[in-house]
Amino acid sequence: MNLELLIPLVIYLSAMLGLGFWLSRRPVEGSFVQDYFLGNRSMGGFVLAMTMVATYASASSFIGGPGAAYRLGLGWVLLAMIQVPTVWLTLGVLGKQFAHIARKVNALTINDMLRARYQSPLVVVLAALGLLAAFVATMVVQFIGGARLLETVTGLPYEGGLMLFAMTVLLYTLIGGFRAVVITDAVQGVLMLLGTLVLLAGVLHAGGGASALFAGLADIDPGLVSPQGPDGLLGMSFMLSFWVLVCFGVIGLPHSAVRCLAYKDSAAMHKGIIIGTLVGAVLMFGMHFAGALGRVLLPELTVPDKVMPTLMLAVLPPVVAGLFLAGPMAAIMSTIDSQLIQASATLVKDLYLNYLCRTPPSPTAIKRASRLVTLGLGLVVLWAALSPPDMIIWLNLMAFGALQAIFFWPLVLGLYWWRGNATGALASMVTGALSYGLLLHFGIKPLGLHAIVPSLSLSGLAYILGSLLSPPPPSEVRELFGNA
Repeated sequence: MNLELLIPLVIYLSAMLGLGFWLSRRPVEGSFVQDYFLGNRSMGGFVLAMTMVATYASASSFIGGPGAAYRLGLGWVLLAMIQVPTVWLTLGVLGKQFAHIARKVNALTINDMLRARYQSPLVVVLAALGLLAAFVATMVVQFIGGARLLETVTGLPYEGGLMLFAMTVLLYTLIGGFRAVVITDAVQGVLMLLGTLVLLAGVLHAGGGASALFAGLADIDPGLVSPQGPDGLLGMSFMLSFWVLVCFGVIGLPHSAVRCLAYKDSAAMHKGIIIGTLVGAVLMFGMHFAGALGRVLLPELTVPDKVMPTLMLAVLPPVVAGLFLAGPMAAIMSTIDSQLIQASATLVKDLYLNYLCRTPPSPTAIKRASRLVTLGLGLVVLWAALSPPDMIIWLNLMAFGALQAIFFWPLVLGLYWWRGNATGALASMVTGALSYGLLLHFGIKPLGLHAIVPSLSLSGLAYILGSLLSPPPPSEVRELFGNA
């Protein structure tokens, strides 16, 4: 066991726990539910930017993405840069409208927004079930990423790393709620940025500069320096699919969209767009470029997902590596805590309090239920992560696509098309989920496209047809959303 690496990571994990505990001791303004699940809508621009970036940059970005770049070369780096506008798109499309309407109807979750827009319990229940199923898959990815990181750099067995990582995230999320999540996200975002820059500098220095590393990649396989990748794997159909899946479609991700409910004012949103886009660009380029160049330094790596932590061990002094391994650890933690808190909000706020609870429970009962549900979800994900696949990026992208197929059109057209109604939303959600699941299961790729492209097309068509073939929404809904 490498104590030079383990000690800085343990200090970092302890600091995140301490921050969560300190935030939990601060007085709550308003109700526990609003504070625990949304932090009382108090985020400034910098915190908004960093929590958006940290939530999106996950185990897939810091572990799985560089692993794919290690295997497929510089073409994957180019492809990964498609993700740069994600913060700008999410806040630009949803941010102002969401924040304005959420304050009018006191919406604390994405399903609160859907309930106000469509006034249909069935829409909310289906959305909640879809969100929970996809979030379990994405949270499993984060747990696997955290465990593999600890396994690689400290010598802990996979199961030991998984337990240490899971318990830390669960504890500070349970203690501090949404406020702890976004503040720790801001800290983790800074660490991610520093860790990426330090690692990339170390890789370039160890490899003798970019030119020498490019030549080394070409010697291994000329496809590694081609935009199309080895054997032309990254063709036009793949690129179009990836653009939809990790850029345009990100607008429909609930754990990113919920940030649009929680910022303080318009100035915070505009500042968040600028900072988030710039930081996201540096992170996406640095992580994937280092992963691709790592093929020269670590040509015999058998598990591509281990390239980032292995590179840090190879090119940085142990103490420095231990300090900056907090970067990928931060990326993973910042996504899992966001998904945990939103999954808990879905069960407690959207289903239990809104539909299953006949008499309003006491604040103490709500607090206890919220934390028990968060703990229960975490333990389920922990159990599922005990049997990891070799490359986590494909599982993560599959879950991303499922969320987009279900939520994209009900969120976007619900804001910008007055004629959309509950029938259209239900048709879109069911069509998106079924078409995406069937296309993936049977491996059907029309024109070589990923399942998300035809699924989003079909679900959008279903939304429009379902809305036009049924009565328009009530006048109060049109007034609320039309004047946002």
